Amino acid sequence: MRTLKSCLPTMLGIACGTIAASAMAAPVTYNVDPAHTYPAFEADHLGGLSLWRGKFNSTAGTITLDKEAGTGSVDIKIDTKSIDFGNQALNDHWQRPDFFDTAQFPTAEYTGKLVDFRNGMPTAVDGNLTMHGVTKPVRLTINSFKCMPHPQRMVEVCGADATGTFNRDEFGVSLGKPMFNMAVTLRISIEALAAS
Repeated sequence: MRTLKSCLPTMLGIACGTIAASAMAAPVTYNVDPAHTYPAFEADHLGGLSLWRGKFNSTAGTITLDKEAGTGSVDIKIDTKSIDFGNQALNDHWQRPDFFDTAQFPTAEYTGKLVDFRNGMPTAVDGNLTMHGVTKPVRLTINSFKCMPHPQRMVEVCGADATGTFNRDEFGVSLGKPMFNMAVTLRISIEALAAS
């Protein structure tokens, strides 16, 4: 029969291994890198005459990811005043009350859960978009998702490309209806760095 003294190293090894495994599986928080994150969108002009494309130049937020458990979350805040169509007159117009009304609603927010994990990485986000004072569900499809050591920052960085659609009139931004198609396509590129 093995004595308690002879079993002690084995018991300590198992305990340490369990603690290490738990630590490795813990969720990691990543801070959005605003220099590499630009939510972009496509919106109809005159019922199919052309597509207007724009982006937001100021974004912040966090992503949590637990690769082992296949869970995670997203919390992104967008400065709606940073809208950029490449046309200043249009940028100014979209800040008025009949569009974003940035004086009253200076921020849009997207919060959700990372879902449908494959090989440790999410393929979709089930979340809610809050814009113009209205909150509605918007699902994002993640077309690519990659994590790697950042070559300069010395921390892990994760990046993704995601797409989704919503109807802007459901958020109270209905100017031009029914002359304009209300559907908006989101095309979001994002990078986030592990919090130190």
